[in-house]
Amino acid sequence: MKYENQPTLPPPANTVGLVGWLRKNLFNGPVNSIATLFLIYVCVTLGWPSISWMFIEADWFGDNRDACTSGGACWVFISSRMDQFLYGFYPEAEYWRVNTAFLLLAAAILWMVLPKMPKKGWVAAFTLLIYPVIAFFLLSGGAFGLKEVDTHKWGGMSLTLVLAVVGIVASLPFGVLLALGRRSEMPIVKSFCVTYIEFWRGIPLITVLFMASVMLPLFIPEEYSFDKLLRALIGITLFQSAYMAEVIRGGLQAISKGQYEAADALGLSYWKKMILIILPQALKLMIPGIVNTFIALFKDTSLVLIIGLFDLLSIVQAATNDPEWIGYATEGYIFVAFMFFIFCFGMSRYSMHLEKKLQTGHGNRA
Repeated sequence: MKYENQPTLPPPANTVGLVGWLRKNLFNGPVNSIATLFLIYVCVTLGWPSISWMFIEADWFGDNRDACTSGGACWVFISSRMDQFLYGFYPEAEYWRVNTAFLLLAAAILWMVLPKMPKKGWVAAFTLLIYPVIAFFLLSGGAFGLKEVDTHKWGGMSLTLVLAVVGIVASLPFGVLLALGRRSEMPIVKSFCVTYIEFWRGIPLITVLFMASVMLPLFIPEEYSFDKLLRALIGITLFQSAYMAEVIRGGLQAISKGQYEAADALGLSYWKKMILIILPQALKLMIPGIVNTFIALFKDTSLVLIIGLFDLLSIVQAATNDPEWIGYATEGYIFVAFMFFIFCFGMSRYSMHLEKKLQTGHGNRA
């Protein structure tokens, strides 16, 4: 008797496509099905009114609160004060300087982030060494024919970015040195680094900012007094570098002892061993921790209100106290949350991209 191979039957319709995905991920058992239905109910009950208030019934266009008549969100409050939220009290005629400074930074970051772009090393050197000087003169002025703008006029999103970028860039190398010092075999260096890290990690940032702004000027001569913004930047950097040092120390401890012994066997000096062999491997492992610290620093910039600097959150709070706009604080806080989310989410996604790009592990072999 001769048997013939029958054609392969297609899989059941309820195991493929959208229905199959729902059965596999959301309705693959009684408990998951009940949880899914409950979450759908919560999302519909709470989510739809919020979406309706924020988008469907919202007022988008106008010049004052008289344009807000629908009962939904009044985004006119945000649009009418957008310049203040972005630039603080910076002179309107000089907005181009702030725009130029941050566009240069964005262009440099994009150049280094995008793949297959040439001369990335030169761009990185420009960003770290030359760009800060250009940005300083653009923002503060007082040279090259630029009008001087005092730092107490800086504010809004631009001030938040200045605090975050300077804190991030300055705390990373300082944290590396502290982490290496804490692992040093020299007693004095190790003791200093341990004391420094434990001291700064034991006090809140708001106390550091208060001390830097109010108490520090009492201990130094008036002719050597620092600008309030500079004092805040120094305080943020000193504080954040202690946390960064612990993140980096964790990465250094994850490197196997054989890597250190191999570098010593090659006759490399301490700094060559660290720069060429140990740190490149450790930094790859520390990407999640470093980015997490950066995100925390970005959000902590809102604490500068305690010393009279008006960052994005502070400037929005001040605007909600304007008698013309009393009652629209919710829209202001949503705007602040959205702006912070955009930058924090961007850093998070790029860190995930770096992790995937630098992944050197191997999957299961066939």
